[in-house]
Amino acid sequence: MLTSGRVRLRPLTQADRHTWRRLRHANAAWLGPWDATAPSQTQVQPRSFAAMVRTMRREARAGRQLPFVVEHDGQFVGQLTVSNVVRGSAQFASIGYWVDQGHAGRGIIPRAVALAVDHCFGPVGLHRVEVAIRPENASSLRVVEKLGFEEVGYARRFLHIDGDWRDHRLFALTTEQVPGGLLARLDARASPGGTPPLGP
Repeated sequence: MLTSGRVRLRPLTQADRHTWRRLRHANAAWLGPWDATAPSQTQVQPRSFAAMVRTMRREARAGRQLPFVVEHDGQFVGQLTVSNVVRGSAQFASIGYWVDQGHAGRGIIPRAVALAVDHCFGPVGLHRVEVAIRPENASSLRVVEKLGFEEVGYARRFLHIDGDWRDHRLFALTTEQVPGGLLARLDARASPGGTPPLGP
């Protein structure tokens, strides 16, 4: 479990089934434009919450994924997944997330992402973390802006989202850019007059 202030990341479990379903149903219109979809019927996604959790836990045991629940004041408000973990000479991963609409704009996801990045750069031992965001997703773009992610590219028709291949803006951070940790940078930027540089 990873904690900073009122925000906590913990593993997703089968016990989260009812809360997850309730949140996803209540936020269907809010999350629909940003949800990953299968490009064809030959690539079927998990059909149930239980299957999704089993798949994520299997990937986690293999070291390829870190599936987290995002909690605020002990309440399940979203999900964050570190995925596509690559070792060898690359040592990088991707981060994706969603949050309940009623909790959006409160600084929860920036803090959750900072927690996850610091964990990736620390105990997990990664060197680079990426976030891919649709150009239309203003809320998610504010997250990476607040955290100081560097824009590194534009990928046309990059991911299958909401029923079609969508363009994405690509953002990344390396360990050298946040020598003191991303949480420390976030807190410094939140303090009066504080906007520390990206680092070397």
